[in-house]
Amino acid sequence: MMGRYFAIRIGRAALTIVLVVTFAFVVLRLSGDPALMILGPEAPPEVIAAFRKAWGLDDPIWFQYLDYFSAIARGELGRSMRDGRPAIQLVLERIPATLALTLPAFFFKVALGVPAGIYAALHRGSAIDRAVMMTAVAGFTVPSFVLALLLVLVFAVQLGWLPSGGQDSWRHAILPIATLSLGGAAVLARFTRSAMLEVLGQPYIRTASAKGVPWRRVVTSHALPNAAIPTVTILGFMVGTLIAGAVVVESVFSWPGVGRLLVVAVANRDLAVVQCILLLVALTMVTSNLVVDFLYGFLDPRLRAKGAHA
Repeated sequence: MMGRYFAIRIGRAALTIVLVVTFAFVVLRLSGDPALMILGPEAPPEVIAAFRKAWGLDDPIWFQYLDYFSAIARGELGRSMRDGRPAIQLVLERIPATLALTLPAFFFKVALGVPAGIYAALHRGSAIDRAVMMTAVAGFTVPSFVLALLLVLVFAVQLGWLPSGGQDSWRHAILPIATLSLGGAAVLARFTRSAMLEVLGQPYIRTASAKGVPWRRVVTSHALPNAAIPTVTILGFMVGTLIAGAVVVESVFSWPGVGRLLVVAVANRDLAVVQCILLLVALTMVTSNLVVDFLYGFLDPRLRAKGAHA
């Protein structure tokens, strides 16, 4: 039963990766000619034709597709059309800068959002609960680029406390980390509160309270473990978006990470680099969701039984 459950999840993960890669391949080929973007429309026709032939762009689309998947199977992710270096090398050079933002931001999301959601649920209807939910709704609905620009306007332009962009010191990372943290913390607070309220309304919670079990123990031993599964789902999604979630923030703050590299590569139609980044993002998201599915399977046998018949 468990083997079938895991096999189904792994099969779905593999299919998701294939679909993402296929979608990226098709969209990039339909969005413009890389030869014209890199060489410019004023380049001689023979130079453009030579460029297309050198990079295989004059081959039929189906042949390019099969050749791309064949290269992935061999562990080859292509070379940048801009400087000729392997695409994976360009991406790996940028990952430390992205993780320098996203890992601290993930920590602050959890440290702020989960306790706020729990506290709001335990004090439902209070002024603090309303304040937490109003803040959560605002953080959830405000786009990240708007929040980033507001933080720059207040703390960089008006107050002059922090730099507005770059990567010269740790102070340059404060505003990007804050931008990534606040929205995620709002989402976590909202979902954690909902999960806690649902669990607190269950009969076994009322039974434990009626038996005289101390309320603190009811919360820590019964409510929190059972409310953890929805929160784990959101956390798994956030882990999966550690790289993809930084695209907008890195662009606003001129942070030299993978997100900014993706924007530049898309603008230049640097196919191998874009495909490499999207493959990395897909692998990260699929892996994180797969880990969450496996945790569910171990924690709740009912989910394994359902998954085996899915």
